[in-house]
Amino acid sequence: MKTTDTSAPVPAESGLPVAEIGTSPGKAPKEKKEGTVLNAFSHGILVLWAIMVVMPLLWAVMTSFKDDSSIFGSPWALPDKLHFDNWARAWTDANMSDYFLNTALVVGGSLIGTLVLGSMAAYVLARFDFPGNRFIYFLFIGGMSFPIMLALVPLFYVVNNMGLLNTIHGLILVYIAYSLPFTVFFLTAFFRTLPTSVAEAAFVDGASHSRTFFQIMLPMAKPGLISVGIFNFLGQWNQYMLPTVLNTDPDKHVLTQGLVQLAVSQGYKGDWSGLFAGLVMAMLPVLAAYIIFQRQVVQGLTAGALK
Repeated sequence: MKTTDTSAPVPAESGLPVAEIGTSPGKAPKEKKEGTVLNAFSHGILVLWAIMVVMPLLWAVMTSFKDDSSIFGSPWALPDKLHFDNWARAWTDANMSDYFLNTALVVGGSLIGTLVLGSMAAYVLARFDFPGNRFIYFLFIGGMSFPIMLALVPLFYVVNNMGLLNTIHGLILVYIAYSLPFTVFFLTAFFRTLPTSVAEAAFVDGASHSRTFFQIMLPMAKPGLISVGIFNFLGQWNQYMLPTVLNTDPDKHVLTQGLVQLAVSQGYKGDWSGLFAGLVMAMLPVLAAYIIFQRQVVQGLTAGALK
């Protein structure tokens, strides 16, 4: 008679759980050790990356408060005293105040126009089915992959023929057209994650499409609007190619053009402290915007994945 070998049952009085029988006692510590090594390596990479990013910013801020002799004599030392006259000289003599005003007008107007038009187009593409819906959506996606350098020459002639060359409102319209593809692409995916029951309830109560959009759906899309607004703000604030081609009037130069002019003029004069002060001035609004809205940016990027 053929028999099979079976293990004897473990008495209940032994106090050992059945699941632990036959397990290797050294497996859990080994996995824990591997996880600790991986965490230490990833944290080390993050610390190294933070140093590479933060150190140049801190050095630029520190240098902006030095005089020219200290910049070249002891570039890594702390300033002996805070030279606030560097900032005053860059703000007044280098016309940084005018550049800031022009940039605030252009970026503010284009950011509002981009968010309003982009959210309206994205809402229609995300919520309504009509012939050509996907075609229009893919046109916006195609606009994201179109190099702006290929459109500079025809764009110059179009803007010139419309009488918008060297004007603030002309640059605003170009910035809006430049930022719309990414805005529509981002917000279309975000509007698709919002619940449709709220909009249907508003329609049942007699609300129109425009009222439903502006009073109900748009406030619900606030995290997405803040996220795409920050990205557009960074891109438009640092835009250099478009204003260089379409805005050649020195009195209407934006901040990026002013920084180039400041680097050339201050470099010939040897006023390096004023140059660093101007660079830090241009950098502060971007850092402030990200620090203030960093939590909203993360919420907007992860909202679609969490629903």
